[in-house]
Order: sequence, then structure tokens, then C-alpha cells
Amino acid sequence: MKKRTNWRTGKPQRWLKKHSSIIFTSEEPKVSKEKKLTHVNETGAANMVDVGSKPNTERIAEAKAEVYMRGETIALIRDNSLDKGDVIATARIAGIMAAKETSKLIPLCHPLPISQVKVEIQLDEENNSVKIASIVKTSGKTGVEMEALIGASIAALTIYDMCKAVDRGMNFRVWLATKSGGQSGEFVFEPPPSK
Repeated sequence: MKKRTNWRTGKPQRWLKKHSSIIFTSEEPKVSKEKKLTHVNETGAANMVDVGSKPNTERIAEAKAEVYMRGETIALIRDNSLDKGDVIATARIAGIMAAKETSKLIPLCHPLPISQVKVEIQLDEENNSVKIASIVKTSGKTGVEMEALIGASIAALTIYDMCKAVDRGMNFRVWLATKSGGQSGEFVFEPPPSK
């Protein structure tokens, strides 16, 4: 096992191989001996987890997305030449708005007092893609992974919507890149390069 430190906390990390990608953790995972889904009760019915007894801690999550398209589409976005207007600015605002509405979109997510949502978008003309990072922060009893994932996903879908008239073959992928805070500790993930 290779030793490495977390760039945010400076704590040592372990490398875990999983699905041909690398997952970084700062400590041994805290997993109950009896693994089970938290959103399903003993009868198998959907269940919103009771987080009332958990302490408030600072929690940060970052999700990333990449939207793949033709080179001509990237050029139209870069030159702000699409009929619908500024793709990057619109997708950024859509991602921020969506992250704040996560509990209304995903039935068992808790409504959270979000302290910050940041959506960063950049063109990668070399790879004919748009890269999205959605970072969400809170001080609360549960994490903001889903809020970050919703922010990145809706930003990607907004890019698709604004460009579909010229490129219906666009596609995208989205993943949780980092998460910190709470009982499960640090999580860092980088997927294998897209083919």
C-alpha cells in the first residue's frame, strides 16, 4: 500500500483499488459489520433516515461531470454563437439552482441549510468536452453529496439542452469526486479516462 497525504487535510491516505480506479481514504472505513442499505427499513420499504441525534459538522462534497460533443459544438460555445445564448453562464446558474432543490427532486434526501454552492465550468477543446465541478458546503447532520451530484448533472443537462439543436449526439458522465465531514470521513475518487 502506497502512503500519500490528502491535499485538503494533510492526513495520510490509503489507496484502495476498485473497478480499475483508485479510491483514496484518510482512514479505515467505518462500516458496520452488518452492511445494509440505510434508506430501506426492516420490511424493505423506503425510509428517510433519522439524523436527529447526529452532531452538526462541516461537510463538503464535490461532484464532477464531463460533457462530450463534436469540435464544432465546442467552438460555438466558445464563440457564444448559439441561438439560446451564453451556454456556460446558463449551465452554471442552473447547477447552483438545482443543488439547492435536491430534497425536492430525490425523495429521501433531507432538506439542508446549504452555506455555499459553486459550479465551475471550463471548455476542454483538446478533448471536445466541457468539464464541470459542483462544490457544495454545509454545516449539518448529513452530507451534501447528492446536492453536488445534482448540481453537476443539471449543469450538464443544461449544456445538452442549449446545444441539442446542433449536436444531438452529446453525452456525459458524472461522479462524486470528493467528500469530507461526518462519520464516514474523507472520500476521493477519480474515474478512469473516458474512451
